[in-house]
Amino acid sequence: MRVVQMDVSIYLLKQVVTVLACRGLKFTVELAAKSDLAFHFNARFNERSKKVIVRNSLIAKKWGKEERDLEHFPFIQGQPFEILCTNKEFKVAVNKSHLLEFKHRITNLSSVDTLSIFFDLTLSSVNMENIP
Repeated sequence: MRVVQMDVSIYLLKQVVTVLACRGLKFTVELAAKSDLAFHFNARFNERSKKVIVRNSLIAKKWGKEERDLEHFPFIQGQPFEILCTNKEFKVAVNKSHLLEFKHRITNLSSVDTLSIFFDLTLSSVNMENIP
């Protein structure tokens, strides 16, 4: 397992994280605020012979309700994807095509300051700009 951690500041920003996708069986991207996880994104290429994308948050040491429902699993190993953080939700796009949203469960976005990447991912870029 390879872990990359990087400090980020959101402060009501639009943030785009571009990642070149996994070359293994799963990958995880997390945006954290101290010990809380604002966004846990875990793509699994083989969970009991199924392809699954798990989204969740961890607040005060308690996991929230998992979101797993998606009509398709668009990831191909090595394919890039993006995570966009707006003032209302996280949005994920694969090949510039919208895949999903995850509504913010941590409302103080300025407390989100850490981006973590687990397993075999390559971070391509992190771009931030003010939301108009």
